[in-house]
Amino acid sequence: MSQDTRDIETLIDLLARLPGLGPRSARRAVLALLKKRAGLMAPLAQAMAQVALNARDCVECGNISTNEICPICADEQRTTTEICVVEDIADLWAMERGGAFRGRYHVLGGTLSALDAIGPEELRIPELVRRVRDLGVSEVILALNATVDGQTTAHYIADALAETQAQISTLAQGVPIGGELDYLDDGTIGAAIRARRRI
Repeated sequence: MSQDTRDIETLIDLLARLPGLGPRSARRAVLALLKKRAGLMAPLAQAMAQVALNARDCVECGNISTNEICPICADEQRTTTEICVVEDIADLWAMERGGAFRGRYHVLGGTLSALDAIGPEELRIPELVRRVRDLGVSEVILALNATVDGQTTAHYIADALAETQAQISTLAQGVPIGGELDYLDDGTIGAAIRARRRI
């Protein structure tokens, strides 16, 4: 690698570490940025510097924001009686894109995992219990992934909240809208049968 391309190669290597980008995709992204230095690369660099300087975890829910309290927790139009528990911020953002939930969130920061030595102390479960008690929450929706670790975490949280007055629920699982049975895995079809409802 020559000295005059070292900075470009460093940028490619850094971008290649991002989820969904490998070395080839990172190289294409860098070339596109270089072609539009003034209109795209400079503003992107400035925005990244600002976010790196100002981004922080919301002290209430664990969402990412540039303020101590994120816009969702600060929104007085949202109900405080419902909390949706998610594994990470990406799950929170996915729920928000759906637009169906108008309560508050709680980001755990992962799931219980014996293999990865992640116990309750490494997650934000004590903070969740405190919020449920302090806010008088009537329902806690466990929107965790349908994995072994996700289900283990859901059962642990349900036990931790057993002494509160909150109703504990989980997301329905089964056939997605527009889904065709022939393309679904056996687990999804089984979950859909168990979650069936009257029409």
